[in-house]
Amino acid sequence: MNRTQDPAQTRKWLALGLIALAQFVVIMDTSIIGVALPEMREDLGFTQGNLTWVFNAYVVMFGGMLLLGGRLSDLYGARRMFGLGWLVLLAGSAAAGLAGNVPTELIGRAVQGVGAALIAPAALTLLMMLFGSTPRELTRALAVYGAAAPAGGTAGVFLGGLLTEYASWPWVFFINIPIAVIALVAAPALLPGGRGGATGGVDLLGALTVTLGIGAAVFGVVRAPEVGWAAAQTWGTLLAAAALIAGFVVIQSRRREPLVRLAIFRTPNLGAANLAQFLLGAAWIPMWFFLNLYLQQVLGYSAFPSGAALIPMTALIMIGMIVLAPRLIARFGPKPMVVSGLILLSVGLAWLSLVRPDGNFWVDVLPASLVSALGMALAFIPSLGTAISSARPEEGGLASGIVNTSYQLGSALGLAAATAVGAALGANELGDRGALTDGFSAAFLVAAGVALVGAVLAGLTLRGSRASAPDAESVTV
Repeated sequence: MNRTQDPAQTRKWLALGLIALAQFVVIMDTSIIGVALPEMREDLGFTQGNLTWVFNAYVVMFGGMLLLGGRLSDLYGARRMFGLGWLVLLAGSAAAGLAGNVPTELIGRAVQGVGAALIAPAALTLLMMLFGSTPRELTRALAVYGAAAPAGGTAGVFLGGLLTEYASWPWVFFINIPIAVIALVAAPALLPGGRGGATGGVDLLGALTVTLGIGAAVFGVVRAPEVGWAAAQTWGTLLAAAALIAGFVVIQSRRREPLVRLAIFRTPNLGAANLAQFLLGAAWIPMWFFLNLYLQQVLGYSAFPSGAALIPMTALIMIGMIVLAPRLIARFGPKPMVVSGLILLSVGLAWLSLVRPDGNFWVDVLPASLVSALGMALAFIPSLGTAISSARPEEGGLASGIVNTSYQLGSALGLAAATAVGAALGANELGDRGALTDGFSAAFLVAAGVALVGAVLAGLTLRGSRASAPDAESVTV
């Protein structure tokens, strides 16, 4: 059958475009603010220290609310939560763009994070509803969804610069409003409706405990490089996070209708795939962060050339996820791809650690960044697909929330660890290119070590066998 002439198939792939747009925007909102921060500091009265909370307010709420977002999706329907998430994101974007002071700005960013936490698990659940019955289509759909993330990250750098320079900083938030309107209009026509398959109610105590626990953990690790890892504030926050998460586990074990059915973690491959996603985030995000700093602070690139330098890496990730990964997964199965992808990512990061104070893009950045990008592309799709397909259909939202949480927590913890090591070895010595390079090199080595540990653990914990090769149609995107 020719898919382009089948209205049902056309609608499915248009729906995938809408789901990928959601992933694009959720990631874009983490990077689009970067160039705008200096103007926001002057207009709103931020100090240099608390300016980072324009980023962190979003990340803390996003990471802390994902499990609740997944549970709500299972209870009340993924399309409903998808639409509600866009409404919340729209409201937060409007508040952040119209803010006239620091508290209002941070509240707006936090509300954006809540919206993202509702959108992300619902989007993955909808993807599974549309494509989960056909493994070959599911792999391709996950590839498109996965490729939207690096595209959103790179687009955010460019759009933030363009909007700040040619309009004003509030437009880095206002741009979400027309996108949200489009998503709200298109969702009823394209996405499957109905209530979720789960039963029961919302475990409010569990939701509050895990949200506070994850939020405190993210808060502690992103704050630690600023106040010090040995500071009482850091240890107090992390101990509180550990106590809250332990309390959450106790609550879930005693509830008849828990927010998270703890037995879900006994599902074959679910825990192992989430561990792979956690370590992927812990390796990849520090690389992306410190590569940006090396380009700007050592090589002297401004925002636009720095963003352009990320395009080859981003393009390779998208090609790798959409074209290469589905073919290789069909031929070899997911486990070999996760392991080999993490090994390749580790090699690329170790190569990046060889950057020089008097280096250049073509020698010090491009080859190693492309190797890293290929490794990420090969590992991300099979680990994501394994994580969300291992759960029961009625727990798709929960599984999506767990895997999103794993990646976000890994990103925060990995970045905090790499930042601490990098800072100790010179990454904060502005103006001293030698010291900066030493610090960035150390951060890349930390990320390389994380990726290598991930490869070893994936090899030990993931189950799987080699898949049979599909026909040509099954791998054509």
